[in-house]
Amino acid sequence: MLKYTGKIMNSRYKEGQIMKKDIQPKYGATEITCACGNVIKTNSIKPSMKTDTCSACHPFFTGQKQLVSSKGRAAKFMEKYSK
Repeated sequence: MLKYTGKIMNSRYKEGQIMKKDIQPKYGATEITCACGNVIKTNSIKPSMKTDTCSACHPFFTGQKQLVSSKGRAAKFMEKYSK
């Protein structure tokens, strides 16, 4: 059984070579700002982000989605040209 010494035990690296430190981006608090003015606080590697739509203004989430006609293509054609 190998004892963990903080060194890499991999065939790609020479024995005793230590992994690079501090190469990962910093992960921390960020704010996502929507065009409607809504601000969402979350975590990311970017300090701030902007978006066009969010759950506060998107029609699907607000219930303002317009109903789509359920007629098929053939029914629409027959209605238009049946005269």
